[in-house]
Amino acid sequence: MKHTISVLLRNQPGVLSRVTGLFSGRGYNIESLCVAVTMDPEVSCLTLVSHGDPPIVEQIMKQLNKLIDVLKVTNISENEYVEREMVLLRVNANAGSRAEVLRIVDIFRGKVVDVATRTYTLEITGSASKIQAVIDILRPLGIQEIVRTGTIAMARGSKK
Repeated sequence: MKHTISVLLRNQPGVLSRVTGLFSGRGYNIESLCVAVTMDPEVSCLTLVSHGDPPIVEQIMKQLNKLIDVLKVTNISENEYVEREMVLLRVNANAGSRAEVLRIVDIFRGKVVDVATRTYTLEITGSASKIQAVIDILRPLGIQEIVRTGTIAMARGSKK
């Protein structure tokens, strides 16, 4: 079962290494990891995705809470949440395929962020399944390069 975990931690050198070391030392795999500073420059938010049964995830969260620079650990996937990924794709865009690439980008609400003589660089954001769908559709046209972020996630706001 997939779990998305948000970790607020001090923005200090070596903290990310300790978090990933905790996972590798226990044989847990991190499927996706994304970290960036928050509105407070002394605090970073790390979002990670891992697979495991509830007891394993509970153990992971307990171990994360024991790390000295960790401020808060939340299993976001326990409640409703929004998640997104971003991908940059460099695709072939010769005279015969340019219009088709632009139609696909429009359908997936993406952007062309760079145009070269024979390629387009595209930016697509959305769920992991949407990103994979775009990749699968563009593959026959010729993908030259893919750069993909990890998952970022946030709990949904209260509806009350």
